[in-house]
Amino acid sequence: MAGRVGAWSVRHRWTAVGAWLAFAVIAMVVGGAVGQIDATDRDTLPGEAGQVVKTLSKADVQDPALESVLVRAKGPVTDRNAREAVDELLAAVKDTGKVTHVRSPYDTDAVSKDRRSALVQFSVVGDPATAADRVGPVLDAVREVADRHKDLTVEQFGAASADKAIGDAFSEDFTRAEYSVVPVAVGILFIAFGALVAAVLPVILSLTAVLATTGLVALASHAVPMSDSSGIVMLLVGMAVGVDYCLFYLRREREERARGHDARSALHIASATSGRAILVSGSTVIVAMAGMFLTGMVEFEAMGLATLLVVTVAMIGSVTVLPALLSLLGDRVEKGRLPLRRAARREPDGESRFWRAVLGRVLRRPTLSLLVGAGALIALAVPAVSLHPAELSLEQELGSVPLVRAYDDISTTFPGGPEPAEVVVTAEDIKDPEVSGAIAAFKKRAVSSGASKGPVQVTVHAKENLAVIEVPLAGGGSQARSEKSLDVLREDVRPATLGQVDGVKAPIGGSTAASKDFADKLGSSVAPVFVFVVALAFVLMLLAFRSPVIALTSAVLNLLSVGAAYGVLTAVFQKGWGAGLIGAEGVGAIESWLPLFLFVILFGLSMDYHVFVVSRIREARLRGMPTRDAISHGIATTAGVVTSAAVIMVGVFAIFGTLSLQGMKQMGLGLAMAVLIDATVIRGMLLPAAMALLGERNWHVPAVLRRLPDFEPAAQPTAQARAEVPHQGGGTTDHART
Repeated sequence: MAGRVGAWSVRHRWTAVGAWLAFAVIAMVVGGAVGQIDATDRDTLPGEAGQVVKTLSKADVQDPALESVLVRAKGPVTDRNAREAVDELLAAVKDTGKVTHVRSPYDTDAVSKDRRSALVQFSVVGDPATAADRVGPVLDAVREVADRHKDLTVEQFGAASADKAIGDAFSEDFTRAEYSVVPVAVGILFIAFGALVAAVLPVILSLTAVLATTGLVALASHAVPMSDSSGIVMLLVGMAVGVDYCLFYLRREREERARGHDARSALHIASATSGRAILVSGSTVIVAMAGMFLTGMVEFEAMGLATLLVVTVAMIGSVTVLPALLSLLGDRVEKGRLPLRRAARREPDGESRFWRAVLGRVLRRPTLSLLVGAGALIALAVPAVSLHPAELSLEQELGSVPLVRAYDDISTTFPGGPEPAEVVVTAEDIKDPEVSGAIAAFKKRAVSSGASKGPVQVTVHAKENLAVIEVPLAGGGSQARSEKSLDVLREDVRPATLGQVDGVKAPIGGSTAASKDFADKLGSSVAPVFVFVVALAFVLMLLAFRSPVIALTSAVLNLLSVGAAYGVLTAVFQKGWGAGLIGAEGVGAIESWLPLFLFVILFGLSMDYHVFVVSRIREARLRGMPTRDAISHGIATTAGVVTSAAVIMVGVFAIFGTLSLQGMKQMGLGLAMAVLIDATVIRGMLLPAAMALLGERNWHVPAVLRRLPDFEPAAQPTAQARAEVPHQGGGTTDHART
């Protein structure tokens, strides 16, 4: 199929290029016209936290974006100077016109036990989901008051200010990544190809694939709302995979030209070989990303859908428009060559001397090589035994910035104040004396049980027939202690009070609850996703190579690669080994969504090199080479392109390791390490050693599996190519007969 598609593109060059450009433009225009739907808390939060958001949304009761300002004095905060500063602060935030429900600490008794701190609280007007867009003037007003009262500590924290800080950091990171990815990719390709046109072509094609996918993602978001991280993941994977696919194709075409084939024959051979490998590899990534939908969580579904779409578009572009562009460019693809570098088509891409030497040692002692390589990866994976996924706190995510210090100071002085638990009580009649009594009992028991130090506040929405109870959790800024307090509310306080009244529902949400419910839901999704991805990847490899041994070997090697990447992440970010080198000191945990995301995407991406290398090994085996010679030939001849592809992927992923948000750092390092391991230890030691030990069993197809569809390519597409490949009969395996 890949060969036929490539041949059609070469015959209809302008049609293929025009259709691709039209597709990209139409996708962007239509996507821009319909707009992208972004996921809200109503879409993303699972468990009771999600029930709280949905209940308030259904009743059209807005959960206000609460902000808190801590005023700390050296003496009593009730002194004249401190009171004047507090009054000035109250007036300043009111004058912005961006706040409502401004509460003086002297009216609400929000004064610390040592009488040195007071807490001013207010809400940002409008939709809380967009409060971060309006909180800027309020932050400026608070900052001006703080500048005028140097003898006091004035610090602000809240939902809107936190969202703004994270959003600003995310936008800066995304912009930096956008401006870094293209130069890095072009630079590496320029060195690899030695020609500017050949270097720019894959990048341009990948960029058009990413841009087209943004339009498709906007359309798809009306079915699956997009998360904040889906865009940056789409850019990351789209550029890396798109450039790699083009690189595989382009290097094979240049290799065939260097062997003496004419331009059309070289493109036809590249289509039938590298094009096929691209289809198998891309399909594996797509299947792996489909596993994200088994989580039942919108955030993962959004990342999975965006990645699936961009890989699909990049894969299609590589096997359709790329042959047409290469046919149009002809020898002009060599324009802009590096000085002292001859055109690569005049230099056949022979076997790498370095990898030939490595493979010689590996194949002489395959058992030892397998044990050493597997032992090294297992050793790297050992730290992952203690991997601790957690919702990163603001301090872990952003480091010691003013917002984080404000949160810590407020949490220490007024435990639970900045992020209280939220209980939404619904009943047939919220004003019923029995319900009111249960709410009063809940308030009292929440404090007496130690789950909260108060004050517990109740807001009754009589018209909507519900009540909202805000409970500051006793945790002092510690997620673990806050979760224990939450458990007390859910398992002790609620059953003993609100749970005693028939018809009353009282889900408990809030920031701590959202984090805990997210982690619980994620934990229950891990096993089904892992099984799905491994099983479907195995089936796809089985269809591609008609060999259960190769499919099983691929799965095991990929699991080793992922395990090693987990181990490196745990060692650096959780244990702190070398964390200072990348600005990750004191993180102490792995972002909760990252292990599952990395497993899915790494299992797919790991197939890139594996499929490409095994395809070349199989090509040599089909020509009649003995298995060991085919292994050596296949790996050594693909060394150049695989190394270049790996350097590009590692370079692109490493960019994300330099960003400010720790979640992005962890994703970048995890992906970069896995690709590096795949391109070195897996390709250079474990794969050849395992295949050498298995010998002819690599190609054995059980009789029951011979009924599977045969996706193997046809014979070499030109007479010239066939003349170069002597047939050696006598084989008895299914592959030899083919």
